[in-house]
Amino acid sequence: QVQLVESGGGLVQAGGSLRLSCAASGSVFRINSMGWYRQAPGNQRELVAAITSIGITNYTDHVKGRFSISRDSAKNTVYLQMNSLKPEDTAVYYCKVSSAFNVAVGGYWGKGILVTVSS
Repeated sequence: QVQLVESGGGLVQAGGSLRLSCAASGSVFRINSMGWYRQAPGNQRELVAAITSIGITNYTDHVKGRFSISRDSAKNTVYLQMNSLKPEDTAVYYCKVSSAFNVAVGGYWGKGILVTVSS
């Protein structure tokens, strides 16, 4: 089992920045890929960004150029730096890790953290 704890969410004005963190504990040796998803009210959960164990990243088009994902493998932590935030970025953000190269395969979820961007 892997436990995930997210932090760093909150309320920010449009154009502002936030940095999300997700710390993993437990069977961390199983972790290969790490990522962030989000779910806005009435919408499906979507992948925002992901990073593999060798640092390959991918982003949804909606956040390219504004968000940056990184990881500190020594601390078993993944980060999401969010800049130039827009009201449409408002959502609950979930951390996910997987033993697969593709973070969408299996894995573990955090409980989620709310990000609210005011206009």
